[in-house]
Amino acid sequence: MRTRSTRARRLRIFLLLWLGYGLLYLPAIVWPEYLNSPMGLLVAAPYLSIYLFNMLGIPGLLQNGGMCGWGWCAPSLFGWCFLAAVWLGASWLLACLIDRLSSRTH
Repeated sequence: MRTRSTRARRLRIFLLLWLGYGLLYLPAIVWPEYLNSPMGLLVAAPYLSIYLFNMLGIPGLLQNGGMCGWGWCAPSLFGWCFLAAVWLGASWLLACLIDRLSSRTH
């Protein structure tokens, strides 16, 4: 049975996960080469996953149907919504897992 405190704790963990991701992304604002470093690639993984999902056959994720000549196509509006849903959902599930594991140890 979920109580109000359980939901609040999960929400707090969820927000801390996103705060940590935001803090990892901050150097990219000042130093663009940061995204070429191993840590920068980890930070860029959610954005780059759109191309993996496109390769798996989910239609409509990229602009121009993925036909952008020599460049990489930007995500379409549906692609951005899809990415947000996938990564927000994954981070919520991770927050639930962390909450469950930490509640068992107490």
